[in-house]
Amino acid sequence: MLSGIKQKTIVGKDGKIELSTTELPEGAVVEVIVLVEAPTEEDETTYLLKSEANKQHLLKALENVEKGNLIYVDLEEYEKDCI
Repeated sequence: MLSGIKQKTIVGKDGKIELSTTELPEGAVVEVIVLVEAPTEEDETTYLLKSEANKQHLLKALENVEKGNLIYVDLEEYEKDCI
């Protein structure tokens, strides 16, 4: 009978992979298959929503946009004032 164990781990120094399980008896013969996860790129929104403080700021900003509570800035005037 074939059975399996699925376990995530991190590749260590010199490519060493360690598995810790009590499901395998000492001396058992095993065959190991390594599946490497592709790195995932997080989009900016997901990154910003991780922090509860950022999430609240973004939700408040969306609420303000929906209500029309906007501030318009003339960038040319702004740049003149900054010089």
